[in-house]
Amino acid sequence: MHLRSIRSALIALSVGIWLVACQTPPPKEPIPPVGKPSPDFLLASWADLPDWLAQELPASWPALQQSCSALRLKANWLPICAAARDIAADDAMAQRTFYETWFTPYKVLNPDGSDTGLITGYYEPLLLGSRKRSTRFAYPLYAPPDDMLEVDMSELYPQFRGNIVRARLQGKRVVPYFNRAEIDAGQAPALPGRELFWVENPVELFFLQIQGSGRIRLEDGTHAKIGYAEQNGHPYASIGRRLIDMGELLPEQASMQGIKSWAEKNPEKLAVLLGHNPSYVFFRELPDTLSGPIGALGVPLTNEYSIAVDRRSIPLGVPVFLATTQPNSVEPLNRLVFAQDTGGAIKGAVRADFFWGFGELAGHQAGRMKQSGRLWVLFPKGAEPTLN
Repeated sequence: MHLRSIRSALIALSVGIWLVACQTPPPKEPIPPVGKPSPDFLLASWADLPDWLAQELPASWPALQQSCSALRLKANWLPICAAARDIAADDAMAQRTFYETWFTPYKVLNPDGSDTGLITGYYEPLLLGSRKRSTRFAYPLYAPPDDMLEVDMSELYPQFRGNIVRARLQGKRVVPYFNRAEIDAGQAPALPGRELFWVENPVELFFLQIQGSGRIRLEDGTHAKIGYAEQNGHPYASIGRRLIDMGELLPEQASMQGIKSWAEKNPEKLAVLLGHNPSYVFFRELPDTLSGPIGALGVPLTNEYSIAVDRRSIPLGVPVFLATTQPNSVEPLNRLVFAQDTGGAIKGAVRADFFWGFGELAGHQAGRMKQSGRLWVLFPKGAEPTLN
C-alpha cells in the first residue's frame, strides 16, 4: 500500500467516534516530565501533608532510587539524584530534610476545583499455566501481533499530541484493531503462533490484563514473569459496572472477588460479559531477576510505594503524597509514594492506582480498594507548575 493511500486513510480516521476510541498506552521508554501538567495545582506547605512528620521514609527510599534510575540524567533531577546517593537508606531524618530541600508540595485539583478523587489498587497476580496448549490450559496469553499498526495522530493533527492509535489494514482501508470479543472468537489472523503461555482460567487471564503484569506458575513448579507489551487501542470498560447495571451485583459486591464469584456461578454468561470490555492487552516475558513488574516509567515497581497515575495530569517519576484510607476501612493510609506507572482505567487528575505487590494477600487488598483520597505532587524545585 502506498504511503499516500495510507495517509488518506488515516485522515479519514478524524471522524469523532474514531478519536473517542483511541487510547494512549504506557510508553515503551521512560518519558520525563515535560511541559505544564493539565490539572490545576495549589501551592501547599509540608504541614498540609497528613502525618508528614510521622512518615517511615526509609520504606519508600527504594522507590525514589527507582525513579532516579530513569530520571537521573534529566536537568532538574541530576542534582536531586546526586544528593540522594549521599543519604543512608535508613536515615529518616536526613531523608525528610532531603525532600524538604529539593521539592515543593502542590495539592492536585480536579478541573472543577475539588481535591478528592478515586483511589483503587492493583497487584501482580499468579496464574497457573503452561507453554503448551492442553485441555487444562486452553486460554492464550499473546505477544503483540505483527499486523497491528501504531499511528501517532499528532503527525496529522498536532492538537492530538500524545494520542497513539492502534489499527490494522483492511485492503486499502485503515480500521481499528480487533476488539476483545473478536480476538477471543479467533477472528484476528495474526495471533495464532504468538502465544507465550496458556492458562486455565479465562477470568484470571482477564484480570491479569487489567493488572498489566504477573507471574505464571508452570507445571514443573517454576515461575515465569510477564509484563505489559502492547494494547489493542480500544478503551477500557468496567465489567463490574456492567454487572451493576444488569442488576447482577450490588455496588458493594462489584469487587474483583465479587466478579470472580459471579463468573463461577454463571459460566454460560462469561464470554459476553468479558466482551463488554473491548480493551485487550498483549504481553512479553520478563527476566526473572527483576525485583518487581516494570511500570510505565520503565523501572520495577515497589510494593506499596508505587502508584499508577494519569500522566497527562501527574508527571511520571515524581514523589506523590497520598492521603486515603485502607481498603474498605476508615483507617488512614497516608504515605509518600511514587508515580511510576499508568493504566487504561486511570484517568483524571486526583486519581491513582496503588500497587500492593505480588500474591494472594496483595490481590485481596487490591480487589477491595475503592477509596476516596487526595494527592500532593512533590515537584522538583525549578520545575514547579505554572499556576493559573
